Amino acid sequence: MAIEKLIIGGERVDAAEGKTFQVIEPATGEPMAEVAEAGAEDARRAVDVAHRAFEEGPWPRTSATARGRVLLRAAALVRERLEDLARLEARNVGKPIRDARDEMGIVVDTLEYWGGAANKIFGETIPVQDPGLDVTLREPVGVCALITPWNFPLVIATWKIAPALACGNTVVVKPASYTPLTVLRLAEILVEAGLPPEAISVLPGPGGTVGNALVDDPRVAKISFTGSTEVGSGIMARAARNITRVSLELGGKSASVVFADADMDLAVEKSVWAVFGNCGQDCCARSRLFLERGIYDEFVDRLAKRTAELRIGDPLSEDTEIGPMVSENQRRTTLEYVALGLREGARLVVGGEPAEVPGRPGGFFVQPTVLADVDNSWRVAQEEIFGPVVCAIAFETEEEAIRLANDTQYGLSGSIWTRDLGRAIRVAKGIRTGVLSVNSSHSVHTEAPFGGYKRSGIGREMGMHAVNLYTEVKNVFFSQS
Repeated sequence: MAIEKLIIGGERVDAAEGKTFQVIEPATGEPMAEVAEAGAEDARRAVDVAHRAFEEGPWPRTSATARGRVLLRAAALVRERLEDLARLEARNVGKPIRDARDEMGIVVDTLEYWGGAANKIFGETIPVQDPGLDVTLREPVGVCALITPWNFPLVIATWKIAPALACGNTVVVKPASYTPLTVLRLAEILVEAGLPPEAISVLPGPGGTVGNALVDDPRVAKISFTGSTEVGSGIMARAARNITRVSLELGGKSASVVFADADMDLAVEKSVWAVFGNCGQDCCARSRLFLERGIYDEFVDRLAKRTAELRIGDPLSEDTEIGPMVSENQRRTTLEYVALGLREGARLVVGGEPAEVPGRPGGFFVQPTVLADVDNSWRVAQEEIFGPVVCAIAFETEEEAIRLANDTQYGLSGSIWTRDLGRAIRVAKGIRTGVLSVNSSHSVHTEAPFGGYKRSGIGREMGMHAVNLYTEVKNVFFSQS
């Protein structure tokens, strides 16, 4: 098995300490790749290259139009290799191949969006009291450390890499150790598309060494992290030492609020995928399902029936709807939460056990699980499980639904199901969360801002709002006297 090397300054290199680690295929439980394990010295080397490239290299000095063309060429290359990338992502994460193809399409969309947006990042002219001209400039922040998660490896990495590069920054990417393979491929594609090699590095390795070394380096001007709230809090504390700019997209325990007048067929179908898609490993998962009392029993029954019909199987099978979890540890944690919910008093409606898939005895498969009659104060309803578990909770009034939805430390995503436009507006205004969808479970769009309230994070990725994360605003006054 060949060793996947690090990428420093666009070139494949060995890790300084010579360490490697195995990437496990979730469907089999067997190794699928051997990867060089970056350490603190590799992080220092990567920042050396990125800092020099920012201070002296061509990328920050390249015209915005030319930077955009590089991203557009990269998008075309990803499209040409979409099937290979999708199969690699499906094997590495355990997601169904159909989902992986959709995600590679999002990667293309994101690169194309920022390819077109690069030369549309504007400053302002500001009328001031003194005679003259006052303008603002949008300038790149510098070296960006981009720390990405394992659940949507290439999609979320691209959400960070594309705007950072479009704004003229240089980047060092630290992908999750579970899933580094497609991010390594994207870096090579970007260089092939014309990105100066020194503008990008990719460092697979443990967050406790590589991530901390990047966060602690005073030459890093910007940290963008997606992952758990606990790790994000630690990054924020460490970054404070150097006053390093930070954006965080963290955990969630999102609510789906279904009123009695909703289109039940649509709400049931979408609620299934809103929590069980990607095997529940999604910070936007609508894992708290609030149901108006009058439809509670029927909705839970129909949800359970549809959940039991989901096809669990090998990620590379075209028929598979639910693949394995990313690791045995994630599966164990999920099943422990199910057991906790039952001890707290929940009723197990469907699922709650490991799943058997023919020909894949070592895979990390688990049955999607519906827990009913849950109290919103219980741990199973308050803590992020990051697995295919939904908690059904009854409510009586619109006011109670809003109060329950807000009764959480998180505020990332959510859905509202009703045919009443006035109610939709009131509830959307009342729920404190960063992204909401009405009569839909689709709340993340390439063109629109994405991020959370409360302990779900700081800052807004996606759309032109991401420009704020990767640029500094400089004010310049020209006196006419």
